[in-house]
Amino acid sequence: MKAIYLDYNATSPLRPEVRRTLTAFLDGEAWGNPSSLHALGRRARATVEEVRAGILKTLGDPKGDLLFTSGGTEADNFAVSGVVRALQGRGNHLVISSVEHSAVLQAAQALQEEGFRVTQVPVDSEGRVDPREVKEAITPRTLLVSVMHANNEVGTIQPIREIAQAARERQVLFHTDAVQSFGKVPLDVREVEADLVSLSAHKIGGPKGAGALYVRQGVRIRPLLRGGPHERNLRAGTEGVLGIIGLGAAARSALVGQRDGEPERIRGLRDRLEEGLLRQVPGAVRNGHATQRVPNTLNVSFPGCDGETLLMALDLAGVCVSTGSACSSGSTEPSHVLVAMGLPEERIRGSIRFSLGWDTAEEEIDEALERVPRVVKRVRLPRPPSADSQ
Repeated sequence: MKAIYLDYNATSPLRPEVRRTLTAFLDGEAWGNPSSLHALGRRARATVEEVRAGILKTLGDPKGDLLFTSGGTEADNFAVSGVVRALQGRGNHLVISSVEHSAVLQAAQALQEEGFRVTQVPVDSEGRVDPREVKEAITPRTLLVSVMHANNEVGTIQPIREIAQAARERQVLFHTDAVQSFGKVPLDVREVEADLVSLSAHKIGGPKGAGALYVRQGVRIRPLLRGGPHERNLRAGTEGVLGIIGLGAAARSALVGQRDGEPERIRGLRDRLEEGLLRQVPGAVRNGHATQRVPNTLNVSFPGCDGETLLMALDLAGVCVSTGSACSSGSTEPSHVLVAMGLPEERIRGSIRFSLGWDTAEEEIDEALERVPRVVKRVRLPRPPSADSQ
């Protein structure tokens, strides 16, 4: 039985273009330390700077800065902690949404334990933040607003342009976690007026352990890592050239895919999966916004099911999915995203995330629509008889 992989929001397989690029790099002569002054080091430095310039151009701001990190988690921590610590003489407050990734939530919590104030702005039942509530939460002591572009669990896209404008009106910096949106939907940092943006390679067909933080020119940020002059003296440690090259190749490939209609193809497959599941499984309901979401993500609740039990049963049936964020795997706590959306407990408990990607095929969706309803029917808990039937 062939496995059907529908967990691209957790990670994605390497794109063929990325694999070829990495192989060529390993077979070539750009493996030197980018800080070395000899020829091999200069070749490595030139490669790193070429990738940096390419991603900045893709983001729409060639004059900005891009700091390479170990992934989205470090980029989020870097943005939140780095900006707040750099500007703490001007204030002590930051605003985030209640559905942020744990990398932002826990970075904010750590700052709160040190005496900073944190305001969590709520979301509606579809997972959307109201920009007016962000504006109301900003005070004269606010240093940063951080609201993700697309949610990793339900896919809901936030109105980040309006949120960024609300922050800018109050002269407050704006950071967005674009780990789940970069390469899937258009993102122009100048158009949305973002000051800092977090990226990750392995969500778009690149290697794990590679990411970046976009920083608008002139934004002050304090290093998290110290020990050398790397990355403009802001992120010590020898650059991971292999991962950086993979990030650049994945970004280029995803951009080509956007031009060639890849998101529309994936959206069509996702909608086909959604329509089939909601039609075939009694009581099944979608979580998240109907239209304002990334094209690859579908979160469905199967009332009467336990999500973890259903996940394991689907795995045995060869369907790879998730109950939420991969970074929360093993946690017995309910999804903080679905809780923040105010969903009923049974709906939260029975939720499953399906996320598609560049390699998802039409026949896999057809097969998933055969397997998933059968598994749900088998593991669904029997409902007790109602009072009317007694």
